[in-house]
Amino acid sequence: MGFVQILEFDTEQVSEIESLMSEWRTEASDKSTVRHEVVARDHTRPNHYVAIIDFPSWEDAQRNSKLAETERFSARMAKLCDGPVKFGDYDVIRDKN
Repeated sequence: MGFVQILEFDTEQVSEIESLMSEWRTEASDKSTVRHEVVARDHTRPNHYVAIIDFPSWEDAQRNSKLAETERFSARMAKLCDGPVKFGDYDVIRDKN
């Protein structure tokens, strides 16, 4: 069963966060278990964002979270956000294109 993690955060430094995400992708490319990622801005709250990260399974998400690259990314991202990053963990029950 697939698994998604949703990060919800506020920032005025989204360009820096996007650069940080690209940097993480490069650094962790041979170890990462991420299948797909989407970052979206709230239409009515311009500094509010969600990142939807798709994994093959919860176990894969846990392995990814434990990577040194991910830990560094999380610490650096937290400094760019206006308040704490909220995490949601979801088992995928339907996935249609």
